[in-house]
Amino acid sequence: VQLQASGGGLVQPGGSLRLSCAASGFTLDYYGIGWFRQAPGKEREGVSCISSSDGSTYYADSVKGRFTISRDNAKNTVYLQMNSLKPEDTAVYYCAADASSRGRLVWYEYDLWGQGTLVTVSS
Repeated sequence: VQLQASGGGLVQPGGSLRLSCAASGFTLDYYGIGWFRQAPGKEREGVSCISSSDGSTYYADSVKGRFTISRDNAKNTVYLQMNSLKPEDTAVYYCAADASSRGRLVWYEYDLWGQGTLVTVSS
C-alpha cells in the first residue's frame, strides 16, 4: 500500500508542470487526496485537496488560479497541474491520502504519504 508522487523537475518562472500521485495496493476512489509542499527551512504547507465523494476541491490562496487538482479513478491517480510557476513554488511536493476525506489541508489528518517529488522554479 503506497502512494508514488512524480513529475517534478526544473522549470523556468512562468512555466508549467504536472505532478502525478499514483496509488498501489488500494483504490484512491475512497480517499480524499491532498498535495502538500515543503521548501528548505520552511514548514510544510497545504497546497490543494480533492474529496472522494463529489470531487470538490480546495486550494491554498498562494496557488489559487494557477494550480488545478484532478483525479482519474480509472488510472488510480490524482494530478496537480501547476501553471504560471513562481520561484516561491520551489519545494518538495508530497501527496497524501485521507481515509475520512475531510477536505481540509491539515497534514496530520492524512493517513498515508508519498515520498515527495522536487519542483525547482528557476531561470
